[in-house]
Amino acid sequence: MSSILTNTSAMVALQTMRGINKNLAQTQNEISTGKSVSNARDNAAVWAISRTMESDVNGFKAIGDSLSLGTSTVAVARQAAETVTDLLTQMKGRIVAAQEENVDREKIQTDIVALSNQISSVVGAAQFNGQNLVDGSSTDPMRILSSLDRNSQGNVNPAEIEVSRQNLSVTTPVDAQDFGSGGLGDPDDFIAATGVDVVTGGASMEDVLDDGATLGAGSLAITIGQVSQGTGYEIVLGDIEINTPDGGTAIGDRNFQYVASASDGTADVARNLTNQMNAFFGAATDGQYSVSINETTGAIEIENTSGEDIVIGLQATGGGTAGSTASQGGLGEVDNFDVTTSTGATQALAAIDGLIDRSIDAAAAFGSAQSRIDTQSEFIKNLTDSLTTGIGAMVDADMEAASARLQALQVQQQLATQSLSIANQQPQNILALFR
Repeated sequence: MSSILTNTSAMVALQTMRGINKNLAQTQNEISTGKSVSNARDNAAVWAISRTMESDVNGFKAIGDSLSLGTSTVAVARQAAETVTDLLTQMKGRIVAAQEENVDREKIQTDIVALSNQISSVVGAAQFNGQNLVDGSSTDPMRILSSLDRNSQGNVNPAEIEVSRQNLSVTTPVDAQDFGSGGLGDPDDFIAATGVDVVTGGASMEDVLDDGATLGAGSLAITIGQVSQGTGYEIVLGDIEINTPDGGTAIGDRNFQYVASASDGTADVARNLTNQMNAFFGAATDGQYSVSINETTGAIEIENTSGEDIVIGLQATGGGTAGSTASQGGLGEVDNFDVTTSTGATQALAAIDGLIDRSIDAAAAFGSAQSRIDTQSEFIKNLTDSLTTGIGAMVDADMEAASARLQALQVQQQLATQSLSIANQQPQNILALFR
């Protein structure tokens, strides 16, 4: 049945054209924006996920900047620690040279002071954007934002890399020990060795050797009997063969002192004196003398294999002051180095290896931290790329498919227009019935 009031064909053609135009508009929007989901109306769930991930990507980009700043700061500190290690190694060479008595110790001391000043300069300049990790101004670790961890509930927690500060300052206060000169009730109660008289009351090194014992081939055991705060312990070695800077040797004397603190025991005193002698033997002799601690008795055992007699003397004093160590691992002991005397040269030699180890440990710690930061930085870059790729897979338009769909819709639009035009002409055909 034909009707001039209701044109069903035109309505069908119009509905088809509307659907085609809607799809055509959506395809054109995909082509112009490059996204299949450009707003929440297109796909609310996918759009919400993509926006969350895009915020994470922006956050990771900021984290990348934080890591770059952190690795630069740590790199400066690492370089400073390595430079300090080199300077301390040079200082050790000067201290070893000062072990021989026939040298100009005043000039060597001048070199040591210059190297100490250079260490101070390096430590003071080792800052990046005002952050100095080696000057001892703070003990709080530097925290570097390294990641944003999102759990299954959508909660985000920041992750950080902690970089411990390393105090390499030579200005950290350190007190040198004072050996004291007071007498003791019975010095043999504090320090003793078979056949060696213990001198007390601050005697000179020569006086101590006068009361000492001759040691030929073999060993001598020295026992630390008891310890009290402020008691000084001295072992003097006479007629020992010491290397000279020109490659030869000379016969000389050397004393090793330690003042006990309130926390020291007999083992601490023995260990410190042994460490001093081992440092000296290793640096200034050719291995003909050695010292160790007897594990059973705890006694200090000095062995002579030089083929020549040496003299061993002992002294114990009261009223001394124990030396302090640098707080938080600083290098303040460097300021107390004085190689102009035999005692000072010996004590500096005993201390320098510990300071070198401290700076090496600092450089190694910074190197490990920098390596971790670099690894995290590379991971963040790769993670950002992966997240960006994932977002693109969800919301980016398939441009090949969109192009093909556009051409098809354009053809459909033209056909729909013609179909609507034909449908609109159908009422005209009814007039033929009335002619």
